[in-house]
Amino acid sequence: MTRTRPATVWLWLCLVTDTVWTVSGGDVTTAASTNMTEVQQVFTQHEVIPDVLDVAPKEFAKITYPSGVSVEGGNELRPTQVKDQPRVEWTTKPDAYYTLFMVDPDAPNRKEPKFREIGHWLVGNIPGTKVEDGDHMYGFAGSGPPNGSGLHRYVFLVYEQPAGRIDYSQAPRVSNRSRNHRLNYNHRAFVKQYGLGELVAGNFYQAQYDDYVPTLHAQLSSGTE
Repeated sequence: MTRTRPATVWLWLCLVTDTVWTVSGGDVTTAASTNMTEVQQVFTQHEVIPDVLDVAPKEFAKITYPSGVSVEGGNELRPTQVKDQPRVEWTTKPDAYYTLFMVDPDAPNRKEPKFREIGHWLVGNIPGTKVEDGDHMYGFAGSGPPNGSGLHRYVFLVYEQPAGRIDYSQAPRVSNRSRNHRLNYNHRAFVKQYGLGELVAGNFYQAQYDDYVPTLHAQLSSGTE
């Protein structure tokens, strides 16, 4: 008589070997599970999924700052290093337009993010990766985590505009000297409102307070727009 192993044993093997097992009438078949991509792993590990996103972007955006530092999937950078507008690059389609977000989901801190999200940067109608030629709705603001609030995640997201250029004339305009419209920003609602398409690229770093932060806060309090 042939003995079959109980399903609980095969379930245990599934957990140990990261393999999908199917049990049916004593017959066991296997199929290798699909490994998460590196992008998915990093965004999930740092809980950007689900705090900011439902699904991971297709690729890492390449983000470099004038200070010489780069964004590397959750690496820690100092506010002093990321105070100036970075260069953002991703894989583009011919004649396509894109919208770029930068948000902080950890305000005032990650444990109690009652101001989630903070809108740090928003540019639409970007032809290819020419961010400078896009429609700048939220002026770039660097990282300003409050003293003692721990690490904040700063998340860059690039969405394709499937219908080409978008009329963003009714969207708020916020200068880099103002906090207006930045607190409790909801990038998901914006994506839905304007019918943005695929999340083609993204990346993020983490930062905590340093001596530059008071300078940024003073800058954001200096204007009204």
